[in-house]
This record gives sequence, C-alpha cells and structure tokens, in this order.
Amino acid sequence: GWARAVRGLLLDVSGVLYDSGADGGVPIAGSAEAVRRIKASGLKLRLCTNETQATRENFVKKLQGMGFDVSVAEVTAPAPAACHILKERGLRPHLLVHDDLVPEFAEIDKTNPNCVVLGDAAENFTYANLNEAFRLLIGMEKPVLISLGRGRYYKETDGLKLDVGAYMKALEYACDVQAEVVGKPSKRFFESALAEMGVPPEQAIMIGDDIVNDVGGAQRCGMRALQVRTGKYRPSDENHPEVKPDAYVNNLAEAVDIILQQ
Repeated sequence: GWARAVRGLLLDVSGVLYDSGADGGVPIAGSAEAVRRIKASGLKLRLCTNETQATRENFVKKLQGMGFDVSVAEVTAPAPAACHILKERGLRPHLLVHDDLVPEFAEIDKTNPNCVVLGDAAENFTYANLNEAFRLLIGMEKPVLISLGRGRYYKETDGLKLDVGAYMKALEYACDVQAEVVGKPSKRFFESALAEMGVPPEQAIMIGDDIVNDVGGAQRCGMRALQVRTGKYRPSDENHPEVKPDAYVNNLAEAVDIILQQ
C-alpha cells in the first residue's frame, strides 16, 4: 500500500544516487536509470539533499557527469535556505564550511559576525577552526548557531566519515546553545521541497539512506518514507527504537520498480 497514489518523489543523493569520495564518487548501480524512469513517468522529482561541500551548480555538474539527468532547479539544499534566513534576520555569519561552498554566501555580509554558520567543512574541521567558532559564539550575548544539517556520518568510497552533526553537538555543548538546523530533518526544509514540487505531503514519498534525518524527518511532515539498503545504511537501522520506515528497499531502482507498477 505504501506505493499507491504518488505524485512526487524526494530523493536523498549521497548514499541513494551515488557514494561520494575523493575521486568524485561512484554512482550506485541502477540509480541513473531509475532517475530517468521517474522523469519519463511524469512523477515530480526533487533532490532533497544536505550536501554542503559544493555549490548547487557544481554539485549538479558532478551528478550529470555520472550520467544523472538532473538540473539545479530540481535541487533543494541547505545553503540557499540558510542565505534566505540570514538576509531575513540581518545576520552576518562567520562561516565554518567547505571551501567549495563559500560562493553560495557571496551576497551575504560577513563583516563583524553575529552568528556562526556550520556546514560539512571536511578538512576545515581543524581544532583551530572549531575553536575560533567557539570563541565567537561564547562571546555573544545571544549566540546564534546555524547548522546546515545534523547528520552523524555519511559514506564515502573509502568508508564512513563524520558529518556536520558531530561538530554541531560539540559547539552546542561548549556554548550552551541550541543550533538552528537548516536542512534535513527540519520540517521547514521538507515543506519547502514539497512546495517547490507543488505536491502535498500525503502524495509524496521520501527515499533516503538515513533512518533519522531522511525517513524520520519526512514522516514527521506527513510523507511516506523508504530506507534504501545502500549508502550508510546499517542492519541495526531496522531495529531503530523510534523510526520505522514505510518500507525497506535494496536500492533506488527497486523502489522505482514498485512505485511505477502501481
């Protein structure tokens, strides 16, 4: 029953379409063809990603180079959403993000920072850089920490890697502050993706490899959600005490097969 009355699909990217890595990553078998089948079927498609190591333009170019038929207009990502919040609230960020993401913040005033924006900074997560962010936050009368996601870890071709959530928690603990999360599993983030597709939550399915941020976040918005057994999926996910996917599928291709047969 989970596959019925679907008008739109939201897809996580890393771990569902491809496994990232230092060499750019490798597509997961059958995923490029699955995306083509989704688009040919007339279903609405949204890539709902917490990717914060590249601008959307460069991210999409990488996916296209792997054979995926996708466009920038089909991507919902945290950095543009964060820029909207910064402008709306007059916030000037100190950025602790990946070097390749910095261009997304080109139009944002960063002088005399009054908040910290944290992304998946990868090699930029040094002690010195994290300590600089800590000092700025601890010195603020009302510290504001904005995190582009709260993932614990993700999978690259050479194994699992710590994600932004681990560093977010360190700053929360040290500064006694609650981070504002932009990206999955934020309800506002999922609602934005649905609005961009023009599909109500009850007619959409989220497909991801993260039991908490993809599956749990989508279900809290009223969507159905599937967990793929690719990417950072671990067998222990199937015994999660709080989140139960609507179904498990071996990969994106299997999910698309079932949905398109309805």
